[in-house]
Amino acid sequence: MIDPWASSELDYDKIVNQFGIKKFSDILNKIKNPSSLMRRGVIFGHRDFEKIAKLINSKDDYAVVTGMMPSGQMHIGHKMIVDQLKWYNNNGGKLSLSIADMEAYAARNIPFKEGKRIAIHEYISNYIALGLDLTEDNIYIYLQSEEETLKDFSYQLSKKVNLSEMKAIYGFENSTSIAHLYAPIVQVGDILLPQHENFGGPKNVIVPVGIDQDPHIRLTRDIAYKFREDLGLIAPASTYHRFITGLTGGKMSSSKPNTAIFLNDSPELAEKKVKTAKTGGRESLQEQKKLGGCPDKCVIYEMFVYHLLDDDKKLKEVYNQCKNGEILCGPCKAMAGSLMKDLFENLASKREESLEIAKTIL
Repeated sequence: MIDPWASSELDYDKIVNQFGIKKFSDILNKIKNPSSLMRRGVIFGHRDFEKIAKLINSKDDYAVVTGMMPSGQMHIGHKMIVDQLKWYNNNGGKLSLSIADMEAYAARNIPFKEGKRIAIHEYISNYIALGLDLTEDNIYIYLQSEEETLKDFSYQLSKKVNLSEMKAIYGFENSTSIAHLYAPIVQVGDILLPQHENFGGPKNVIVPVGIDQDPHIRLTRDIAYKFREDLGLIAPASTYHRFITGLTGGKMSSSKPNTAIFLNDSPELAEKKVKTAKTGGRESLQEQKKLGGCPDKCVIYEMFVYHLLDDDKKLKEVYNQCKNGEILCGPCKAMAGSLMKDLFENLASKREESLEIAKTIL
């Protein structure tokens, strides 16, 4: 069972096999100009993406849904979602972005007013600073608590799911509040909202998520099937990305500051944090030169893969140099730190303007 509110270490292969997720690499050649996250295997699994690939290639309509729970700071790992949204936005997708303040209230005890403040100052402003223009006509962003169609639609959808099903998917205990129990139903409403008649009616939808969010996808697909005849709903497609490793190993988490580089960190602090990250180096300099490093176990190399190197040839060069012992951890960290500092200087230069724009959106 996966807990989407408290997942830490996840066995990707086990989850893929247990829940029937397909390998993304099997359909990569069907996508025109796939993103770097797709090419590099960061996006590793999918459900029904073949349908979305056809729509992208033929430039037909489809919707992209994601959500942000305003409960803490955005870190560098969250940038993956923004990068995916930018790619879909450039490839004809109509974006629907939910600010999950109802979920934050139910699962994290965040008051609605505070949730809105966090959403503006921490999430929306960083989305804009990272290059996603949330003022575009093909992007709809909303607070769950203020979207009346969503609330009515979620109530309607809840008719065809019972308590036993919710417990089987989420493991809810008797002490679970009704608000927390209902929060996943609102997420189902978020995912299916682009198919509501007020938003154009049934259409194909893609939801890019981390594997810990698959319970929500499975619940939504099940409910969509049940409403297929009544409402014409189409089960949403989904993709699954790997989590970037935290600075100390394990999952990067906003609740564990020593594991994360936060998007609001100063460029100097971001660079400094990179230099503290766990590497795939050997125990001694001599062993490193003789046997080479282990880039597949290196947080620094992951940063190149996820965020810092756009050029695939350059990335392969760094990989091979590490494997062959031609580059040591010190110079590699210095290069990653410098690139991270550049990224954060660019973010910092846009933050004030991005925040002012964010304040006008909600």
